[in-house]
Amino acid sequence: MAAVRSQREVWTNRAAILAVLVALVVMLAPIYWITSTAFKPRNLATTVPPTVVFEPTIAPFVKLFVKRSQLREPVSEEVYDAAPWWEQMVLDGGEKVVRRGRTGEVRSSGYGKRFTNSLIVSIISTILAVSMGTLTAYGFSRFRVKGEDDLLFFILSTRMLPPVVVAIPMFLMYRTVGLNDTHLGLIILYTAFNLSFSVWIMKGFIDEIPREYEEAALVDGYTRIQAFFKIVLPEAMTGIAATAVFCFITAWNEYAFALIMTNRKAQTAPPFIPSQVGSGLPDWTVIAAGTFLFLLPVAIFTFLLRNHLLRGMSFGAIRK
Repeated sequence: MAAVRSQREVWTNRAAILAVLVALVVMLAPIYWITSTAFKPRNLATTVPPTVVFEPTIAPFVKLFVKRSQLREPVSEEVYDAAPWWEQMVLDGGEKVVRRGRTGEVRSSGYGKRFTNSLIVSIISTILAVSMGTLTAYGFSRFRVKGEDDLLFFILSTRMLPPVVVAIPMFLMYRTVGLNDTHLGLIILYTAFNLSFSVWIMKGFIDEIPREYEEAALVDGYTRIQAFFKIVLPEAMTGIAATAVFCFITAWNEYAFALIMTNRKAQTAPPFIPSQVGSGLPDWTVIAAGTFLFLLPVAIFTFLLRNHLLRGMSFGAIRK
């Protein structure tokens, strides 16, 4: 009997290890594909079977940040040798860098501006959503609110509709008040969209903080506000970090609102990257380079808060 049980445990462990490996392959394969394509020459991006071993190049990243057009005639050796090294990479791909007429200044593709817009909108909206969500969750957790369950359900109901459903009405309202294609418009929209998630997550964290901590602080002469900032807020920092990660990812990856509500001035990176496909032969290496750079801020932010994130996801799961 013991031998049979031992054999079952061995097979269970092997099955668990196999499941983990399959999950890792499924999750990491797209990331590897995008990363490798971002460093491939254009002629190796769509080979069948895929090219695994190749000489990396940064030409896709150069093309990503400059405006280009197809060469109509070959470039002379004198012009090619006089061009900077990065421009030679563009010329090697059968394209030329577009410059302004009189000044000769290199025209930007606009990716850098869109990337900056994504950072501005995502960071500010995350800060606002987490801060307001924490205060709201504290109120629901510590005070008796009339119709609390109904109010919490109403807050949660704002996440039940897909963004594309409310995008057109929001576009019409924004056009009326002049918030179309503005950073402020997207910040308000993303803050409102993430606020319900922030309230519900933070309420769970604050509920786990014993009220006795605050009561002891109040007895010592602290005000309610002082007790919140000096007692509750430090204890809830793990939950705040975990909530901030998910709010930032949601705002960073949002596509529907950014596509409909913006055009040029406040457009973020998600709608811009697919627009590089164009109507002709798409340069998948440039698209992969833009996607690779777009992945970095989220990966770095999550990595920096990884310890808080792990503790936050298991907070309250194990009780002494």
